[in-house]
Amino acid sequence: MKRKTLSWLMAAVLGVGTLTGSIAGADIVFAQEENEESEATGSESDEEAVAEEADSDSSAMKVGAMKGPTAMGMAQLLDDGNYEFSIVASPDEIVPMIVQGQVDVAAVPSNLASVLYQKTDKNISVLAVNTLGILYLVENGDSISSVEDLKGKTIYASGKGATPEYALNSVLEANGVDPEKDVTIEYKSEHAEVVAALAEDQTAVGLLPQPFVTTALMKNENLRVALDLNQLWESSATDGSRLVTGVVVARNDYLKEHEADVDAFMDAYKDSVEFVNSDPDAAAQIIGDHDIIPAEVAAKAIPECSIVFMEGDEMETILSGYLNTLNVQNPETIGGQLPDEDFYYKRS
Repeated sequence: MKRKTLSWLMAAVLGVGTLTGSIAGADIVFAQEENEESEATGSESDEEAVAEEADSDSSAMKVGAMKGPTAMGMAQLLDDGNYEFSIVASPDEIVPMIVQGQVDVAAVPSNLASVLYQKTDKNISVLAVNTLGILYLVENGDSISSVEDLKGKTIYASGKGATPEYALNSVLEANGVDPEKDVTIEYKSEHAEVVAALAEDQTAVGLLPQPFVTTALMKNENLRVALDLNQLWESSATDGSRLVTGVVVARNDYLKEHEADVDAFMDAYKDSVEFVNSDPDAAAQIIGDHDIIPAEVAAKAIPECSIVFMEGDEMETILSGYLNTLNVQNPETIGGQLPDEDFYYKRS
């Protein structure tokens, strides 16, 4: 089979975690094209791929994750010899690793999983939901106790055209607040800019993700969490959906040959999530040792990061409802259309 060189045109709008690389909810639009010089360079590329494969443990499952809650949930597996981890900072790093088969399993933003499914001829299955809503509205003081209180406020946020925008708009509309008329939403390129804007405008509100919220609160004692977008989403949802920001996926060509190994990984991952949530201090030490985020921040952030492990019918219900909401607002955020039933992996 002729090897093709992939050229990825990525417009990456980071949904959450620019500072720490926690990118649950990022929206990526990319196109695949053949390089006209593929035949000339194919042999060289094949040799490089073989060399890279020889340097790694072929018996270990190759797992990709991003710095932030998704990788944090895998803390108990990071030193397990059955798995070879690649921890990266952003989705534009992990996309080619998945498509080119450099990783077998990966933790990615939920909408990116759907995009990958569409762009790889359905070679992706979602194994489980691993992170729920990690977006929070923070303020100086205590003037906000309900969505209604947001009327007339300026909301600073990052993630224009990405999941945070659609999630915020959906929650506002479900609670009778018009995003265009009742509030002023100003989008920044980075979360650090949101925090800076809040320091200058004491009456404004900021939309931030975990663990960045924890970092901001540790640096500014005047900030507090006013509203949890995850809770607001669930209180207004009528389809059983939840605000799903992260999932774990597998390449189908790997899954078909290693189903038992994938099932064992899922069991181990579930145990790891339980460990992380039950003993944040111990988990934080591991997370810090692997340079995912600082241990001090991790210990405080874990209880607020909505790290979960949901599979099977429960996973399909909450994820399909969430993807449908994104599809209504902008189909391109999920790859152009909703994924088929075979997108949702269920153990036999």
